[in-house]
Amino acid sequence: MRLGLFTGYSGPKFSIDMDMVLEAERLGFDSIWTSEAYGSDAVTPAAWILAQTSRINVGTGIIQMPARTPACAAMTAMTLQALSGGRFILGIGPSGPQVIEGWHGVAYGRPLTRTREYIDIIRQALKREAPVTHDGYHYQLPYKGADASGLGKPLKSILHGDPSMKIFTAAVAPAGIRLSAEIADGMFPIFMSPERFDVFADDLNSGFAKAGSGKSLADFEIAPIVPLAMGDDIEACRMPIRRHLALYIGGMGAPGKNFYNDYAKRLGFEEAAVKMQQLYLTGKKAEAEAAVPEELIDAIALVGPAARIKERLAVWKDAARQGKVSSLLLSGGSSVDALRFVAEEVL
Repeated sequence: MRLGLFTGYSGPKFSIDMDMVLEAERLGFDSIWTSEAYGSDAVTPAAWILAQTSRINVGTGIIQMPARTPACAAMTAMTLQALSGGRFILGIGPSGPQVIEGWHGVAYGRPLTRTREYIDIIRQALKREAPVTHDGYHYQLPYKGADASGLGKPLKSILHGDPSMKIFTAAVAPAGIRLSAEIADGMFPIFMSPERFDVFADDLNSGFAKAGSGKSLADFEIAPIVPLAMGDDIEACRMPIRRHLALYIGGMGAPGKNFYNDYAKRLGFEEAAVKMQQLYLTGKKAEAEAAVPEELIDAIALVGPAARIKERLAVWKDAARQGKVSSLLLSGGSSVDALRFVAEEVL
């Protein structure tokens, strides 16, 4: 099982803890992941980190697809891949309608169709077998709209990309998991319980079957984002994770339109998920946080004293031995001591 470090997007100010990044690289971590919402972007920090490291892989977790054309994403990925000696991983996702339509000002609809088209275009650009063409719902290359000049023509990337570059997708909903298994190299669930791989299994197998060529878990990486908070006060360690889960499960979308809420229900926390959403969407954020079950936090995170984290890591390592987990992407602003402890237990 490999380890990764998942960094967050910005608050009012943005900085990168390069001491933490360099320590992760020294400890033998496999990857660092950057992210974006509607402040800092994911690409600039990825470039910054790649420029100051020599071995560790750097991925975007995620770039928001509607914010960039697929060709732009391909150009960015190929450039970072070339400059870093092949250490870049492209992580993509649809984000959500609140951000895409509210911040980027473009339509959110049919995110799975967009994912399929996006990856198809990027793969074409990387392979350079022919000029890139695509006639889809979201994208046409060349563009054929009523306002087209008629001068567009299929083009082949000047830069020779690496067709083996990995593409990951953010996926928690069943259809997204099936699509990722079919066309991507891996996925990173926003949170995961190692005991509940069953919520993924059927959809993964369905996607692998559609991909054909014998694709299986042996060809696909599952890299969950795992909050890490080490300390003697378990409840203090749980608190930031409570806030995170309450925001996503309770506040990321209207009732019936929240993928994270649906996912929490599939994990067995239906009553709590409904309650969190009701509270969060009526402005009762503290109450929503209090409604996050301790059992959910403990299932998806590494929290508490070192001995407790060691016990939980044993469960994750067992899942890895069964091929159910490829990497743990540790998140939450972990301390250097916590990273060192996990590295000693895992690597």
